[in-house]
Amino acid sequence: MQTTKTKFENLQKWEGMLAKCIRCGYCYEHCPMFKFTRWESDAPRGKNILAHGLLTGSIELTREIAEKSFSCFFCKRCEAACSSGVQITDIMLDLRRDLVELGYKKDIGTISTTDRSCARCLQCVRACPHDAREYIDLQGIVVDPVKCKSCGICVEVCPIEAVSIPLPFGTDTENLDQKAAEFLNSTESAKVICFACNWSYHPDIQNSKMPESETHDKEYEILVNLCGGRLDKNLLLTPFLNQAWGILVGVCPDGECTHDGNVAALKRVTKMKETLEALDINPDRIHLVQIPRGDKQLFQAEIDTFMEKINQLGPIR
Repeated sequence: MQTTKTKFENLQKWEGMLAKCIRCGYCYEHCPMFKFTRWESDAPRGKNILAHGLLTGSIELTREIAEKSFSCFFCKRCEAACSSGVQITDIMLDLRRDLVELGYKKDIGTISTTDRSCARCLQCVRACPHDAREYIDLQGIVVDPVKCKSCGICVEVCPIEAVSIPLPFGTDTENLDQKAAEFLNSTESAKVICFACNWSYHPDIQNSKMPESETHDKEYEILVNLCGGRLDKNLLLTPFLNQAWGILVGVCPDGECTHDGNVAALKRVTKMKETLEALDINPDRIHLVQIPRGDKQLFQAEIDTFMEKINQLGPIR
């Protein structure tokens, strides 16, 4: 009978690293998955514990456990916050290699998937910055679950919406559309939606929420969209359809975006400017800024500058 140790041959080399985790919890405050579900098992610390349990045999492998290992957006904010230097994303990648060998590799976690309606135009294959997608005769589009970094660019380029991420954790267009509409219709003071890339911006501690009395006069809302490459034209249009005065898009600087999503975002913002101009609306109502990773001060300064301009322009009439 195969032992647990031989099942996780790739994970074995991380046994010492797994033990370095001191369970401080700094990582989970930066994890978009934990912020969405509030489940410890979705946080980096929880995944580290699960990996250690699988390696030692104290935890039984189930599809639910495998799902946690295949759920990550690779923003690496957890590693930047880790006081012990645990390389959790590299650990998860090797665990994925073991899980693939054990048969867990399709329609799981945040790994992108393509349904049978696929037109086989191969746009997603060409657009994938990680070479995770390929076309194979008789199989169609096949995704490498180890290479896929769940950036979602393939989702946005598909012309017939045949590509999806099974567990989007609130990062899908539908969810962001809803959040934007809810904010803009919640108060008369609401004016601007700021789409912020998770790589270059992340909110402060959010385990608790501010009292409603301190938030009801907000003029703008920051929505974390994981990658600028996932901002499609419909998502950029939604705020304007809900009487927004403007949109600010924050992305990584050139050369720093893991997925080249900032390039795709610039193209879509440029197109939206052209659309606004054709409708006789000032194209300055949508603006893109490049923010180095984690530089919240710069992002706040850009927001303040944009809000000043938007207040001068006034509402769209």
